[in-house]
Amino acid sequence: MGGKCPHRKVKKRRLSHKTARRGKFLLKADDAVYDELVKLADQGKDAEAKELPVDEDLPGMGQFYCLHCDRYFASESVKDDHYRSKRHKKRVKVMSGPAPHTQLDAELAAGMGKPDNGLKLMSM
Repeated sequence: MGGKCPHRKVKKRRLSHKTARRGKFLLKADDAVYDELVKLADQGKDAEAKELPVDEDLPGMGQFYCLHCDRYFASESVKDDHYRSKRHKKRVKVMSGPAPHTQLDAELAAGMGKPDNGLKLMSM
């Protein structure tokens, strides 16, 4: 009897909660990505045709980028696998729908923004 717990090694291999959430804070917010997509659509440009500058710090020298998910990839094949993923398809569906909430919307909902009293009809 006694000794180490046989399940101890399994716990060490799990991803910690902190590392799983770390990438969430590095991404652009939904409203910033939506604004970029609208800007490209107004200019009549495709999101894929955009020429990217070479950056040695980014994966794949910054050449393989998904605008909807705000992610860089190491190669074209990894980017193509990402395009077929469920996460990317959900993100495209969210970005093609109505505009996401902005900080102004959040402030108005919390009662911190300017009140909307409607149109002034007549001044006496």
